[in-house]
Amino acid sequence: MQGVVNPAQSPAEPSKIIRKPPLIAHVIYHLDVGGLENGLVNLINHIPSDRYQHAIICLKGYSDFSNRITRENVKIIALNKREGWDFKLYVNLFMTLRKLKPDIVHTRNLATIEGQIIAIAAGVQARIHGEHGRDIFDLHGKNQKYNLLRKIIRPAIDHFIAVSKDLENWLINTIGAAPNRIDQIYNGVDSLSFYPRRRRPTNNFGPEGFFTENSFVIGSVGRMAAVKDYPNLVRVFLMLLKEDSTLRNRLRLLIVGEGSSRRECIEMLHGAGVESQAWLPGERVDIPELMRAMDLFVLPSLGEGISNTILEAMSTGLPIVATRVGGNSEIVNEKCTGKLVPPGIPETMAEAISIYYKDPGLIDSHGKSARKQIESSFSMEAMTNSYLEVYDKVLRSKIVS
Repeated sequence: MQGVVNPAQSPAEPSKIIRKPPLIAHVIYHLDVGGLENGLVNLINHIPSDRYQHAIICLKGYSDFSNRITRENVKIIALNKREGWDFKLYVNLFMTLRKLKPDIVHTRNLATIEGQIIAIAAGVQARIHGEHGRDIFDLHGKNQKYNLLRKIIRPAIDHFIAVSKDLENWLINTIGAAPNRIDQIYNGVDSLSFYPRRRRPTNNFGPEGFFTENSFVIGSVGRMAAVKDYPNLVRVFLMLLKEDSTLRNRLRLLIVGEGSSRRECIEMLHGAGVESQAWLPGERVDIPELMRAMDLFVLPSLGEGISNTILEAMSTGLPIVATRVGGNSEIVNEKCTGKLVPPGIPETMAEAISIYYKDPGLIDSHGKSARKQIESSFSMEAMTNSYLEVYDKVLRSKIVS
């Protein structure tokens, strides 16, 4: 473990030795808007500064999203990975780890798992790997090539962290990780920032005429990547308007985020002539305020680990309509906080949404239950303490050995 000793102190006075907190090098692919990245930023901001120091190594790079880190002295290093296989990336990661000399390396998801081997070569003693969800190229974690890579690297990993029970079971049953080397830790929510609204937004918020006293806002927040399937949500919205033309004066669609499918969604809305009923503002920093402008939160994704945006919406007091994928069924209770539907079937999702806009009482009761669930089970404190336990446990095992 790292430490700084004052030369004026005698070795016989160990109680006066000043030790720096251990350093964790978090290895991620790209620091930008996303659930994994949001969870990392929340964790760094909430771990006490006297417990651990942090450095973030980005294989690709980072965006202004990095400004959300409020902790001081957090190093952010971009390795600027080139497209395709990039041997120089491994050299740069090795040199970076040798320079930082971290006490712990914490890689996340498939894109960074090879960093475990580099960490061994660089002399890092404690190594942790987190699984946060899968992308469109391997929604169900069954790709044989990727799983073979995970199995080969598995012995190099001291401990795994899975953000959902679904991922924990997959690590055990498919990858062969030992259960005693896995901790399942749910993401925490900043319930002080994400709180229920007290009144409806005015026309000063958003496009003119978008928010009215009678409007019902179907909302979503996330990366507009293929795995999130936002075009399907647009199809659902158009289907609802087609079924009942009177809803044009009431229904609104708000999708916050940037990504490859945003342009497709905008073109679909334009083609149907309903641009004034929809607002896709792109990436925003005022997510809590935008969520408080919604009446119902909908997530149409094809795959999930644990959705930060679902948790934030629940903290905001919103009922949830989400697809029954990944860890969604672990956080959405169909009896009291929302509805789960099969992925990729707009008719079923449209039916679930219509239940809510027809029943204000159900919106209120499910929204209140969602907020209570966050307060009792998904606090930022609980998440932070769970990660600290893992970091402490892995470090202690290295000291003992």
